[in-house]
Amino acid sequence: MPPPGYVFRDGGPIPDCDLKESPEKQDAPNATTPASSESNLPVQTDTRQTSTSTSPTFNTPTSSTSGSDAPTESHALAEADHDDKGAAQEEHDGAEVKDLGWNENPDEVPPLVGGLPNEELWTLVRRFNKQMYHVKATPDTLLAGLDLNIADEDEFSPDKLRANIERLYMTVIIGLTGFGKHIARLRSWREPRRTAGFCTVYFLAWVLNLIVPSLLVTMITLIVYPPSRSLLFPPAPLALVNSKTGGVQSPKAGVLGSHDSMTGAPEKHQGEAVEQEASNFVSGFASIALSSATGKHEQGDPESDPLDSSVPDPTKMAIAGADAKDSTAGGTPTAQHDKTKQPMEDAMWTKMRPIMHIIGDVADGWERFANALSPTRPFPQETPRLKLAALLVPALAVALLTTSAMFMKMTTFSIGLGFFGDPLTSRALTYLNREFPHWQKLLEIRNTILRGVPTNAQLTITLLRVGEAKRAPIPPPPSSDAPPPSHPADLDTDSLTLDASNEEIHSAIHADPDTRDQPSPETEKPKHHHGARLLSALKGTARGGVETKLASDRVRATVGSSTAKNHLGILPKPSSVTPSGPVDFKARYKGKKGWVYISTSATIPCVSFTTHERKRSSDGETLDEKETLKPVWSVPIEELSELKKVGGLGWKAKIVVGWATNRTVADGLELVDKRGDKWRVTAVEMREELFNRLVAMGGQKWVSW
Repeated sequence: MPPPGYVFRDGGPIPDCDLKESPEKQDAPNATTPASSESNLPVQTDTRQTSTSTSPTFNTPTSSTSGSDAPTESHALAEADHDDKGAAQEEHDGAEVKDLGWNENPDEVPPLVGGLPNEELWTLVRRFNKQMYHVKATPDTLLAGLDLNIADEDEFSPDKLRANIERLYMTVIIGLTGFGKHIARLRSWREPRRTAGFCTVYFLAWVLNLIVPSLLVTMITLIVYPPSRSLLFPPAPLALVNSKTGGVQSPKAGVLGSHDSMTGAPEKHQGEAVEQEASNFVSGFASIALSSATGKHEQGDPESDPLDSSVPDPTKMAIAGADAKDSTAGGTPTAQHDKTKQPMEDAMWTKMRPIMHIIGDVADGWERFANALSPTRPFPQETPRLKLAALLVPALAVALLTTSAMFMKMTTFSIGLGFFGDPLTSRALTYLNREFPHWQKLLEIRNTILRGVPTNAQLTITLLRVGEAKRAPIPPPPSSDAPPPSHPADLDTDSLTLDASNEEIHSAIHADPDTRDQPSPETEKPKHHHGARLLSALKGTARGGVETKLASDRVRATVGSSTAKNHLGILPKPSSVTPSGPVDFKARYKGKKGWVYISTSATIPCVSFTTHERKRSSDGETLDEKETLKPVWSVPIEELSELKKVGGLGWKAKIVVGWATNRTVADGLELVDKRGDKWRVTAVEMREELFNRLVAMGGQKWVSW
């Protein structure tokens, strides 16, 4: 495996990108494939004159577009020269792609982005992978200057709802929980100096009638001067603070393995405990949440999947159980008697779409405010905070000049105007809608006070573009099958201001022997083995059925079944071989084994698929420059207009296959160019990494669907 710093010389092996042909032309009997027409081209051959003369200019990693001409502020920041640089921001030989440790131990990967620890970067990328499914390029002007906003026409699916609820948990719910525990600590008087200080200021402001001005001054101070946040609100692990007493408690997980989770569960990498909590939070819901937990109508499911259609719908089992219970109680739950059942189900599913959008907008707004208060490089560090503080200065002036009587007068007048002024407000809204159709968009906080402030997804794609701009792609987040450590996370007990001794804190954060030694329900040996044996027999039967179905798919694929071809290779065999990247990605196209190659040093950066493996020279570090790969198809990066993650199996089939085989399904990726031609690669073990490279390389302005 190449070590960190290994350089891929990808300038020659990929033939010309203008040789791409649509799938319809490739399937035609008399069509000439790119591979056959250019199989003997030398490495240095370049016949892109036609393509370069007609293609528009994009801010790709190989272009010389200045930051002011960049499609978005994200592209401009990625291309800018940064003062604090990491390994992904350093200059290196321009005709090569640098491997910063894609297949290496995370401890051996150098700091990638200046001012941002690798663990935090990988947390952002890991959550980005789960949030982004489908993106389309848009030519529209971006009001906020940043792309990757959620489309207004984004359709509802329970899988999207699950992702948004998990984001809501990891941002809003965790944030409000931390705020609530700070209030509990203040009210408990367990930190007497801090509580006495707040108490003195409050009652002094009350005596002087300066409650609101004092609150505004405190807010301005917290916004403008970040060190004041830890001074006024000293941080402490969430799981270590009791929300009722404000004192120290033992984490629910039995050990303090993480600082930002409610349970304090151990984690292998930063942020994983909160992500698992969010997943379990969603799984606890009933009805619609049951559909979300199983991923019903998952984006990218194959249009026709015989295996998926033959599996019963587990979400209907809950409804059937409820109907059976009503039937035993003398009810009549059948559709013939209950005419409200179908209309109510349709109404519920219809209303879920705006609810999903509201949840997503709330999470986006919270992330924007968080990134404005604590900006991450390369975004501006001072401007967002100053803008927020400047908005509070007029409010502070009004609060100083307004008496209590005047405030009550204005409040009651506003209430009366809102209640009785409907004719006036309706005419005003009609005029605005006629003269300024999109005035609501202009007033959104992302287009006004938070303009240019990213969500976590927009921050992540900017960081990915930073690496692509220097031809040093960001390595993927580390993963392993090993369980998280059982020992507590590092904690500086001397810096904690909690009213507890070091011995009490030490006792609370370490594993509870009763919890540690007690077997879990999954590992506890059952008293009666009959149920376990029956379940094992069913699992073995299901495993045999899956293997038989996949074997029949191989036979059907040989006779030309397109659905069967898409099933080939979806269950990769467990092996010690680490998937490749960042240049080549093992995949299949129409059932044929091959590799997706990304070339950034050619005249036109492109993505290609070939059935020929890239060979290495005798020194094991450089590619054989005399080698010529034969692409089945090749698409310029700048011509991509849509990227969509597609499932290797349907959502029901995935449940059965996952339960029966305990193996990961290798999903696929669909690429669409500006002419509407589509290319679908399947069985891509590193699909997320391929998607991230393609979405970050070009100058497209993406919209999330």
